[in-house]
Amino acid sequence: MKLCYCDETGIGSEPIAVMVGVVVDSQRMHITKEDWDDLLGHLSGIVGVRLKELHTRDFYSGNSPFRGIAGPKRSEYISTIFQWFADRKHHFIHTAIDKNAFQSAVKMGALPSEIQTVWRCMGAHIILAAQRAFQKIEKTKGHTIFIFDNEHREEKHFKEFIFQPPTWSDSYYERGKKQRALEHVIDVPYFADSKDVALLQVADFTAYFLRRYGEIEEGHSAPRYPDEYPKVKSWIGLLADRSIGLNCIYPPKGRDKTADLFYQLCPRSLRRF
Repeated sequence: MKLCYCDETGIGSEPIAVMVGVVVDSQRMHITKEDWDDLLGHLSGIVGVRLKELHTRDFYSGNSPFRGIAGPKRSEYISTIFQWFADRKHHFIHTAIDKNAFQSAVKMGALPSEIQTVWRCMGAHIILAAQRAFQKIEKTKGHTIFIFDNEHREEKHFKEFIFQPPTWSDSYYERGKKQRALEHVIDVPYFADSKDVALLQVADFTAYFLRRYGEIEEGHSAPRYPDEYPKVKSWIGLLADRSIGLNCIYPPKGRDKTADLFYQLCPRSLRRF
């Protein structure tokens, strides 16, 4: 059985929104949690404040409580975290939305009623991509429990999407005639506070840098320091082999109508890295 921990970034005024699902085997997740807790303990010792979670935006920018950690040292920690993620051999699913494209799609009536918010659209895409990837795994090894960071405004509607998957979602994973809808999704998604769940923090960390990469690549933001772009690109490069695969998320060809909708909403840089 698998667990998929999902968190998002860019839901505010940012031009791009990203959601990441970190996929772990239930038998190996405790090691990852222990490693992350060790990292928080180490950083807590440096800053002199007990950290319950790592707020990636503050850490990257050197905001309080991280002002005492020099930029090069923070960069070193970030490289270590990305390498650690790659070495843990967990997988991840990502989805991204260009908000201008999303608003245009809403105005044109191109979005199904179930996914007419940025968060719900990304959450649905994560679920469908996981179903497409894991239904190929024999027996119950591909069955997945989803845990999202708290999003009270979306929880009720999103659970309805899982309770009664709309027919437009069937084609995304080529649902068979005798196949139960979203059969690899165990129960409804759970929602939790990221400060209590280490792997939600890992998802947030990954999503933040995917968004930053997209913002620079798409010209929405200039690099904040001289070597930011090559650094961010190298960090994203460490993730590439751990994706569940673009054929399950943003297939370059042979897309059905639903897959093509997600594809067109995604910034170019984040559907091909």
